[in-house]
Amino acid sequence: MSRYSARIALLAALIPLLFIASLGLGPTTLSLYGFESSIASLFGSGELHYIVTDLRLPRTAMAALTGFCLGLAGAVLQVVTRNPLASPYTFGVSAAASFGAALAIVMGAAVTGWLGRVEFYTNPLLLVANSIAFSMASCAAIVVLTVLRGFSPVATVLFGISMTFLFTAATSLIECFGTSEQVAAVVFWMFGDLSRASTLSIVATLATLVPLTAIAVAEGSGFTALLLGDEVAASLGISVRRLRALGIAVASTLVAVPTSMVGAIGFLGLIAPHIARKLVGDECRRLFLASGLAGTLILMAADTASRIVATPTAIPVGVLTSFLGVPLLLYVAATRSRFSA
Repeated sequence: MSRYSARIALLAALIPLLFIASLGLGPTTLSLYGFESSIASLFGSGELHYIVTDLRLPRTAMAALTGFCLGLAGAVLQVVTRNPLASPYTFGVSAAASFGAALAIVMGAAVTGWLGRVEFYTNPLLLVANSIAFSMASCAAIVVLTVLRGFSPVATVLFGISMTFLFTAATSLIECFGTSEQVAAVVFWMFGDLSRASTLSIVATLATLVPLTAIAVAEGSGFTALLLGDEVAASLGISVRRLRALGIAVASTLVAVPTSMVGAIGFLGLIAPHIARKLVGDECRRLFLASGLAGTLILMAADTASRIVATPTAIPVGVLTSFLGVPLLLYVAATRSRFSA
């Protein structure tokens, strides 16, 4: 086993340990004996059973899946654009997905047509459709400007930030026309909170994660060639446009589905790929897996911390990940980090 494979295996081995710790920590911290009793009585009843199985288990599982999705999406975006500052958050993809959800919730408008003033947050499938459509549009616009117009990395990031402001402002405008219940639902997406994780959100995210991870890893050699430049990749027989379009679709869908379920989680897609790159390098098969695993660990740790740092109040996990992401973004910008050839 190479040292890179060993590091990936270590990341994977840490996940069940952190998963168990996350189930046991919170406003009501369970003793080891109490936790074991609850696990042994998963199909029983009582307060301990309710805390673990109904409150913490769904949100911890959703944190693991969402973290992998966002970590992998960030790595794919950075490879496709050859920009170390790329992420779903800084490129406006998360904001676009949230705007799509807000449009469905308040205006009753979905990509399937203008369907009237209906509270669409009771139908998550339409939220997912809207989130995917708008996140892909945002991501595609940035890639087109980067590739066809020759935007520099700094200009690309500035354009991405402008997209974030645009969709955030549009979401705020939509809120002006909503009822108090609709506005509350929109605010939920903007916060990025795992407290409403459900069986539906877990199944939908898992069904998205598994095939798209397989696709990204299977195309890993092609993505690695993209880091060497379009000309080099084309000389190796790779269809650059097809692969870049595939990357856009994979990253956008990985962002849109969990975002439509739990809201925008800031900066996770920026943090995880940089940690993974330090551990396993730029080879994309390794990078994609390590980025997903790092995203899982970061979001599970942040979710656990969000439940204990301000007990008995739980802080939305998106707030904590944003605090983590800001200094890293400044560090990368200051050092002008770039991909190695």
